[in-house]
Amino acid sequence: MASASGSSVRVRFCPSPTGNPHVGLVRTALFNWAFAKHHGGTLVFRIEDTDAARDSEESYNQLLDSMRWLGFDWDEGPEVGGPYAPYRQSQRMDLYRDVAQKLLDRGHAYHCYCSQEELDTRREAARAAGKPSGYDGHCRELTAAQVEEYKAQGREAIVRFRMPGEPITFTDLVRGEITYLPENVPDYGIVRANGAPLYTLVNPVDDALMEITHVLRGEDLLSSTPRQIALYKALIELGVAKEIPAFGHLPYVMGEGNKKLSKRDPQSSLNLYRERGFLPEGLLNYLSLLGWSLSADQDVFSIDEMVAAFDVTDVNPNPARFDLKKCEAINADHIRMLDVKDFAERCRPWLQAPHAPWAPDAFDEAKWQAIAPHAQTRLKVLSEITDNVDFLFLPEPVFDEASWNKAMKEGSDALLRTARENLEAADWASAESLKEAVLAAGEAHGLKLGKAQAPVRVAVTGRTVGLPLFESLEVLGKEKSLARVDAALARLAG
Repeated sequence: MASASGSSVRVRFCPSPTGNPHVGLVRTALFNWAFAKHHGGTLVFRIEDTDAARDSEESYNQLLDSMRWLGFDWDEGPEVGGPYAPYRQSQRMDLYRDVAQKLLDRGHAYHCYCSQEELDTRREAARAAGKPSGYDGHCRELTAAQVEEYKAQGREAIVRFRMPGEPITFTDLVRGEITYLPENVPDYGIVRANGAPLYTLVNPVDDALMEITHVLRGEDLLSSTPRQIALYKALIELGVAKEIPAFGHLPYVMGEGNKKLSKRDPQSSLNLYRERGFLPEGLLNYLSLLGWSLSADQDVFSIDEMVAAFDVTDVNPNPARFDLKKCEAINADHIRMLDVKDFAERCRPWLQAPHAPWAPDAFDEAKWQAIAPHAQTRLKVLSEITDNVDFLFLPEPVFDEASWNKAMKEGSDALLRTARENLEAADWASAESLKEAVLAAGEAHGLKLGKAQAPVRVAVTGRTVGLPLFESLEVLGKEKSLARVDAALARLAG
């Protein structure tokens, strides 16, 4: 099998364009991309779109968009081309038909006329007898007369690959040596009765024709590996393949309740993370930790650091649990690592319609630039910026009633009046001066700063939690800030 040595490394990422991309798929893409980059190799991006009933052009375009957003570049594939084009399976059907016929001609495959009902009956009988319930080889050695009889009955045949009757052993890059016994790997279908090739044929044929050296994929495909290795040996004999690739099967990603994270789980959708404002850098950093680590004491690192260190042989075979809170925490670290100008620009989609609740002409660029450095340290995801800065651009704060009731306790009116007097006399070009004004008001009423600033914060921003208060007051300005304190006093009075 192939080994990782220099630029000879060729890996592939080959999703099906069905539905929204999910985080398990992204992790597979990431590990293939990082492996290729680390070894100075080639990443082939291939689209497996032979399932006409489920594949869609919308999903195909979404895949390309997602790859771009994540920052993945591919060396061969859609929009890039390459020596093994086309890179969409739906455009390669003649190749598959040709290989299937060669397999039939050389005896590596045969026509199977068994009906589904017959297959089910024999499988149930095998289970009842305590025997393996896979295909029993019924059509392996049909005579010409039997074939004619089946055809006369109007039966349609699928094409099955003839598995060798011997154990198949390979060394998985993640799991070590694995052996499959022949009774557990029966002959399998490679072409439907209607002539459509199955994944079991097209995937290894494409890998062979595109000279893929390393197949890094999910653990759920592990059981198909002995089938593919047997097929590869036949393809080498036919001159279609040069070598058997090395296989590495990545661990399951687990969701809630330690169940495999499904496409249907809400937290598996890549679009969800884009919409919430995760950075590609933060999301990829976290996904890389689902089965791999840079070091025992470093969870936060750049993509370049990952590429420099990544090797699939370091991947842990045990299932990895997706922890949304940890994912958010790592994303928050990456937000803080951004240059402030970059941060301000990346927030822009959430400062505009349809996310922003303020009128477009109410947005003030100078205020945004002034508050951005203070907002950057407070966000887990970029979408949180909208609620954090709405007080700057709305004509009046949106009061969270729970926050109002929590902050405006007995005596809050007296405190607010004192704070207002002090703020009136403060230097509004200095957040420190505003802090001293509120601190002095608190001391006058026997309160520490934390308790003293709560009513002021809610009066001005509408919330008990948010950006640093005194920097927020400075950016909002004296006139608007004091008007909001006056409005809060009026509400308390009445």
